[in-house]
Amino acid sequence: MTDLTKLTITEALKGLKEKKFSAVELTKEYLNKMESSRELNAYVLETPEKALEQAKAADEKYKNGTNGALEGIPLGIKDLFCTRGICTTACSHILDGFVPPYESTVTQKLLDAGAVFLGKLNMDEFAMGGSNETSFYGPAVNPWSKDKKLVAGGSSGGSAAAGAGKNLANQEQNRPPAVSTRQPSAFCGVTGIKPTYGRCSRYGIIAFASSLDQAGPIAKDVRDCAVMLKNMAGHDVRDSTSAKAEVPDFEKFIGMDVRGMKIGIPAEYRPDGLNAEIAAVWDRGIEMLKARGADIVDISLPHTKYALATYYIIAPAEASSNLARYDGLRYGLRVPGEHLDNMYINSRTEGFGKEVKRRIMIGTYVLSAGYYDAYYLKAQKVRRLIRDDFVKAFEKCDVILTPTAPTPAFPIGDKSMLENPINMYLNDVFTVSVSLAGLPAMSLPAGLSAEGLPLGLQVIGKAFDEGSVFKTASALEEDIKFERK
Repeated sequence: MTDLTKLTITEALKGLKEKKFSAVELTKEYLNKMESSRELNAYVLETPEKALEQAKAADEKYKNGTNGALEGIPLGIKDLFCTRGICTTACSHILDGFVPPYESTVTQKLLDAGAVFLGKLNMDEFAMGGSNETSFYGPAVNPWSKDKKLVAGGSSGGSAAAGAGKNLANQEQNRPPAVSTRQPSAFCGVTGIKPTYGRCSRYGIIAFASSLDQAGPIAKDVRDCAVMLKNMAGHDVRDSTSAKAEVPDFEKFIGMDVRGMKIGIPAEYRPDGLNAEIAAVWDRGIEMLKARGADIVDISLPHTKYALATYYIIAPAEASSNLARYDGLRYGLRVPGEHLDNMYINSRTEGFGKEVKRRIMIGTYVLSAGYYDAYYLKAQKVRRLIRDDFVKAFEKCDVILTPTAPTPAFPIGDKSMLENPINMYLNDVFTVSVSLAGLPAMSLPAGLSAEGLPLGLQVIGKAFDEGSVFKTASALEEDIKFERK
């Protein structure tokens, strides 16, 4: 029998419907693969008993014809989504032992569609990081690693590592989506989409930056992302930022003709010193779309140069407010102290990691009375200018094509990254502006570096126009013919 873990979601669904294999057989192969791939540290919690129970129920539904859209498909869930009765920590020590009494909307939608949950996936602590090295449980390891262990990207390193390592077709949460879905996808040679802000409910997702957080899938290919997103998206009355927008059948856009589409190429994304391999992959993608009859249009996003600074003011500001609730009193880690104040201090000091503490302090600083106008208010004004840049650009084009990350995956423990956090933040340079604007964007693998590491391309669309993103990405995917790990 074919290695079932190599199948895409679409292929697995076809096999299940045709009874070529059962959901239990499919799930067992994934569980075996998880066990043999633990060196990747992709999972922080495995739930094999629950998964097999769900798989058995899926087989019964196939027998009586009541199967859902994702019936029997094994998924991993990022440790940021609250899962009823299953420990959820956001990979932080301060949430040790927290077992949610409720299910996030997105994971409930996937369960309702018949998905089988394999366990909780590794991530940067509270999604604060670009390499998955801030996780309390240690970094996820890139499956493309050879002589030395490479980062899987962040914050969703476990998700991308699992997907690339053929552990699963997995679903994950975009965190301040500076990098969370797209950069790890690029590093690990898989496909991930950040949908429009408001497309998917944030209810039951452990908050980092509320104006940026948005759920999205990482999967093996573009079609699988379309299938996943359709079953994740939709309005939720429990989330005030959830949009009352119709959810299209994103799969219908796969394979559509891109002839006549206008593809925007921003000048600001080709700075002096751009990695030559990244530039070559970008140029190749442009030529592929041109050969299919698309029109290439030069555009400008002039405020892109301020995006990193803006993001790293707004996101920490929101984080400092959201993380104030973790005090060691009601749930999670509690470190005793002589007085109540000491207990708060001890719990937060021991419970939060270095990067989280850094961002809390930055956020507290920019929100303080003397600096609010100079930093936070100004950043919000620049954010609007960045959004307006995209609005003007989309008057000339249908989608925008850029690189996903400025470099391939780098080694775990890289001193230049760990000793200077700014270097780590610079990995977000091609993605943060999109996140600030709340637009949909997809990363897909586009080639390999000289060292044999994946490189990614990013397709950016208009708000709630994920369809054009899927159409463009599927055309690129067909021409690139990237061989998955």
